[in-house]
Amino acid sequence: MKILVTGGAGFIGTNLIKRLKNEGHLIVSLDNYSTGNKDNHIEGVKYIAGDIETIEYLKGNYDVCYHIAAQSRVQPSFDEPTESFRVNVRGTEAVMEWARHNNVKVVYAGSSSKHHDPTDSPYAMYKYLGEEVCKLYRNSFDVNVRICRFYNVYGPGESLDEKFGNVIGIWRSKSLKGEKLQIVGDGEQRRDFTYVDDIVDGLIKVSETDVLNDDAWELGSGVNYSVNQLAGFFNERFKTETTYIEEQKGNYRETLNTNTDAIDRLGWKPQDKLEDYIKSL
Repeated sequence: MKILVTGGAGFIGTNLIKRLKNEGHLIVSLDNYSTGNKDNHIEGVKYIAGDIETIEYLKGNYDVCYHIAAQSRVQPSFDEPTESFRVNVRGTEAVMEWARHNNVKVVYAGSSSKHHDPTDSPYAMYKYLGEEVCKLYRNSFDVNVRICRFYNVYGPGESLDEKFGNVIGIWRSKSLKGEKLQIVGDGEQRRDFTYVDDIVDGLIKVSETDVLNDDAWELGSGVNYSVNQLAGFFNERFKTETTYIEEQKGNYRETLNTNTDAIDRLGWKPQDKLEDYIKSL
């Protein structure tokens, strides 16, 4: 198959492309490299440097588009809410229009923030609206779009950028520099950390199945850890110290996937690898 991956030079996109390439598919990536990295390029994959809203100019017969590209962090969305809206909402609408006119199946990367108040952050609101755009095109224009909701994804290739990385990537960066790990609030907030290979497996199963979901496929491990527990794993591995900083807007008390549709209906098998992964770093 010929497959487009938006955000294909980023963390999740790169891991997805590796798997798809190994399965023998023809892969094209569309990425503006705002957070993606050319060091992630894989031989034999076509990489197009372009903004998500330029997708309308992309020609060729594609079978599937994995729409991974997004402004994907909560705190940066407070700094640039307009850009977050442009990428996560207007960008998703551009993907849907392109898919509608080119008859392409789309798998959309949604967020577990859907289960919280969307007004908690620009990120949460605009990922929520991205889902609604997908549902609009599915119901009104018969676009074959499937929605996946990611929880807290970690694993090889995660960004170490201290602005755009996730907590594990940020703490990896600080540990390598011998700096203290900053824990937001009391550290008792809990996160469903989901290994990137499991996310990739879930995305592909959702793309390939004929089983439909009226809402979305929830891709979370079903296990969560407190941030203090995560800090303990880092301390054991890197002998780090921690410091507590004030609470931040949009910092949910808990993420936890309790929906087993993907497990029961698709045979998806996520595994809890968090502690072993930190030990392996």
